[in-house]
Amino acid sequence: MLLQITDGIVEVVEGTFREFGATVVGALPRILAGLLFVLIAAAGVKLVMLVVSRFLNRAFAGEDPVYRQFLARITAILLWFAVALAFLSVVGLGRIAAALGTASGFVALGVSYALSGMIADAVAGIYLLRDPDFMPGDTVTTGDRTGVVQAIELRKTRLEVDGDTLVRANGKIESEWTKREATDAGDSTGAEG
Repeated sequence: MLLQITDGIVEVVEGTFREFGATVVGALPRILAGLLFVLIAAAGVKLVMLVVSRFLNRAFAGEDPVYRQFLARITAILLWFAVALAFLSVVGLGRIAAALGTASGFVALGVSYALSGMIADAVAGIYLLRDPDFMPGDTVTTGDRTGVVQAIELRKTRLEVDGDTLVRANGKIESEWTKREATDAGDSTGAEG
């Protein structure tokens, strides 16, 4: 009786190994195609990132390198995510790739909604950094406060108001600022008394 149970277990194990081997041999061409795809995609991503880096270096030549690095990193993440989804499709896991793509779309939508204020400030900061009429040293009025622009950062601007530093979000400043002309007696552009 014990011999029959042992023979039955051996048959099940052997059958499982045969089935596993047949599955691996059947999947081998897809796995090799997937690996070849990843190699080609890696070269493509490297080429695209080289072009993106050169473009960002020209577009933000005088800016802090953190902006270029941030945009380059986001681009690389999106490219590699697309490569991963395509790899899953190449190896025969298209349904998983579609599910991951859909789920990531919903996650991105939620994150962008949660960060909408920060994104608006960053976009406004880029506009303020590029605006020739809004520079450090300029006197501006934003809301009910008038001060001298000390620094323009990606998400906020620092103004000196009556000896104090006022920090305002760029989204707020970009929509409502007014430049004031200097009116000191020694300044030739100001009104004479």
